[in-house]
Amino acid sequence: MEFFSLATVRMSGADLQRFINIQNLPQWCAAIDKVLSSQDERGDIYCIWGEFRIHRELIHDGIRFTLPDCPNALQWTLNPNPTDRNQIQIHCTINRQEHDPDFIESLQGFVDDWRRGLED
Repeated sequence: MEFFSLATVRMSGADLQRFINIQNLPQWCAAIDKVLSSQDERGDIYCIWGEFRIHRELIHDGIRFTLPDCPNALQWTLNPNPTDRNQIQIHCTINRQEHDPDFIESLQGFVDDWRRGLED
């Protein structure tokens, strides 16, 4: 399943890579309660679904975060919208085509929290 949102904010891919890291994730997304540990591009977070290992990867013109131990293989990317450089695209995926409606709602809320956090 895929979830999308667009944040109306002008940030370059380099800005995203420079300013958003594992240590400051709770400042950007309200669904991430706290960082439990962080070392370079790996760490542990506590979020709306519980405690997870997290990896951060620099990708072309943005960042990808993955939860490698998540049973749904949750991952999300942040990058400038290729058709409108005044927007950041938030793209979240899981490895299921269908899921419990409450979980789907929480995923859309997660993406919306990212949008709000980037726009603040």
